[in-house]
Amino acid sequence: MLRHVRGVLRRRDLELTLVAHRPAEPAAFAAISADDPSGAGLAVIAPQLSPPELGLIELMLREAALDVATALRDRRPPPEPAAPEHRTGYHGIVGASPTMQDLYRLLDRIAPSDATVLVQGENGTGKELVARAIHVGSERAGKKFVVTNCSAFNDNLLDSELFGHKRGAFTGAVVDKPGLFEVADTGTFFLDEIGDMSPTLQVKVLRVLQEGTFNRVGDTETRKVDVRIIAATNRDLAGMVAAGRFREDLYYRVHVLSVMLPALRDRRDDVPVLIEHFLARHPRQRPKRLTAECAARMYAYPWPGNVRELENEIERLVVLSGDSPAIGPELLSPRIRQWEPSDEPDRPADPGSLPAAVEALERRMIGAAMRRHGGNKTRAAEELKVSRRNLIRLVQKYELE
Repeated sequence: MLRHVRGVLRRRDLELTLVAHRPAEPAAFAAISADDPSGAGLAVIAPQLSPPELGLIELMLREAALDVATALRDRRPPPEPAAPEHRTGYHGIVGASPTMQDLYRLLDRIAPSDATVLVQGENGTGKELVARAIHVGSERAGKKFVVTNCSAFNDNLLDSELFGHKRGAFTGAVVDKPGLFEVADTGTFFLDEIGDMSPTLQVKVLRVLQEGTFNRVGDTETRKVDVRIIAATNRDLAGMVAAGRFREDLYYRVHVLSVMLPALRDRRDDVPVLIEHFLARHPRQRPKRLTAECAARMYAYPWPGNVRELENEIERLVVLSGDSPAIGPELLSPRIRQWEPSDEPDRPADPGSLPAAVEALERRMIGAAMRRHGGNKTRAAEELKVSRRNLIRLVQKYELE
């Protein structure tokens, strides 16, 4: 259109001009932007023309101005992406640190899919909360969210719990019982501590993941379910696969998407946020607050039990503080009150004394194992190759809890 108008004007010895504003002298004019009718536009300055002639030319200029406006809009650079939203929580998860912002963005991408997810992290980091958040953000949000802990049952009980049983399948099976896979049909099933599952049950879970089918205990009828599985563990599944203690094919089926949860000691900026959150969950007539010294000790403590340990400590402090609005350091658990960071943790207290060096090494190894397993003495004892009774005695000796 612009080229056509320019050709018509040239045949009449008239010049089309791009101007910054409406001309003061007699001219045909059309603004490029409707929001600024006297601003930049196209003009034909021709004092010799009559007003009707200028009016006709102005009609042509308006059409040409639309073309110019479209071309300028297409050449405009795209708007800069908005800064990512800073969130202090996500479907029940609490945290505002950069690490948690990364986690929230990952969950935003994972939740809408229907893929299997493996959530990994130490005890107390909130694996079930993350699984529930994924469920809430998925298309299955209106369906059931079923949870079971694989380490809470022996093999036979877990088999019946997961897959159900037929009446008469074993002593005590007096009625048909649906398993949790059936209960979770069309919803989400959270399998916590999947690393504790026996190889026999791993095969049955693998079948559900691959085909969506299973049989109840003692039943020949094959049943089909549509379930999204979210698994969790605090164990090194890759290491268990290498050691032959976890099926490699199941590992890859549950490891389609992976979420690694940070330990609380790796996101210390969230400790104040979590303290305020847990204090608010215990409403009293007078709100509670930590004194400066109490807060400083809690911020410095490494929290081997992670968020769960912090939550339990806050509940303990609220109860022990009674009606007092201030919570002082004298109410803290001994392990927190007496904890002091060591400048040289790897150096024995008395390198010249063999018993002292052995005790220092023993204390350090036991403390590290307890932190890795979130205070679980059975697993720490397995790692250290000592009996659970002996480990309990050593933990008490070194005041590690």
